[in-house]
Amino acid sequence: MIWKLVGGAAAFLAAGIGLALWITQGLVVPARVAGESRPFSVADGEPLIRVVQRLDGAGLLPERVFFGPRVVVLFAQFQGVDREIKAGEYDLAPTMTPVEILEKLRTGEVKTYPVTIPEGLHLKEVAERVAAAGIVEQEEFLEAARSPELARELGIEADDLEGYLFPETYRFRKDTPGEQVVRRMVEEFKASFTPDDRARIEAAAMSLHQIVTLASIVEKETGDPDERPMIAAVFLNRLQKRMRLQTDPTVIYGILRTRGSFDGNLRRVDLRTDTPYNTYTRGGLPPGPIASVGMDSIRAVLEPADVDYLYFVSRNDGTHYFSSTLRQHNNAVNRYQKGGRR
Repeated sequence: MIWKLVGGAAAFLAAGIGLALWITQGLVVPARVAGESRPFSVADGEPLIRVVQRLDGAGLLPERVFFGPRVVVLFAQFQGVDREIKAGEYDLAPTMTPVEILEKLRTGEVKTYPVTIPEGLHLKEVAERVAAAGIVEQEEFLEAARSPELARELGIEADDLEGYLFPETYRFRKDTPGEQVVRRMVEEFKASFTPDDRARIEAAAMSLHQIVTLASIVEKETGDPDERPMIAAVFLNRLQKRMRLQTDPTVIYGILRTRGSFDGNLRRVDLRTDTPYNTYTRGGLPPGPIASVGMDSIRAVLEPADVDYLYFVSRNDGTHYFSSTLRQHNNAVNRYQKGGRR
């Protein structure tokens, strides 16, 4: 009789173990053997049972007898990760096992969105790009980028961060706070300087803010990297001779700052209308950068070409003709801009 009871207990125990293995095996098999990733969001403070129920409803948990959301929750509790689930948007696929999904939610491996910031954009244009990428609202971004307090906290001697949002391709989570996005871009700016760059800045006769300001003008004047040291040399030579820079991009930026928009048509009256950024009406550098700058333009200012040029004019092919005298410059203007007409 005893042996029958022992045998029955053993059989019951074996059945229980088998059932437990069958149930928990669902944790290490995917819902499907094929299937594309899909977005799945976890709200801040959302209970794990609710998250797992929604995973089940989205077809991301395997369909097995005795297996369901409660098993996943019990497993998470047993592992001590039930309170470690991070809020955010995730890319989850039905080919992932419940254990893999839980690990992704635990580590906060949220979905990120790319945004490319090319050289030469001003703050509003940068804000439009990050907003279009679904990262942060335009106004929230601009509020952070135009904050004098944040600029000072980041070690930038300016009232805003124009020129210091480094051109790069970034990845951010959806709804990343504007201040966090701005901080990352300024940190990238700072990290882009080599020890040699920093040594040249220390030895330069200009402050970092002045260097970035001039570099932003160089950035807007040419897209040809080979020309930038010569463009920089022209402006540095003019500054040394106390000549006005007389560069159109600064006038356009002044229009943007005062009117809020520019229609693309720069008129003679605009060149005569004074703003802090009009380098036709004012001498020296404008009060700050007019666009984001890449390292090529900054290094062009730090290492300008050894030339005596004071003028340049577009050849209408993306390059410029450089001159040392006004007569040479006027001849070049006549040739390239007036079709040879006098």
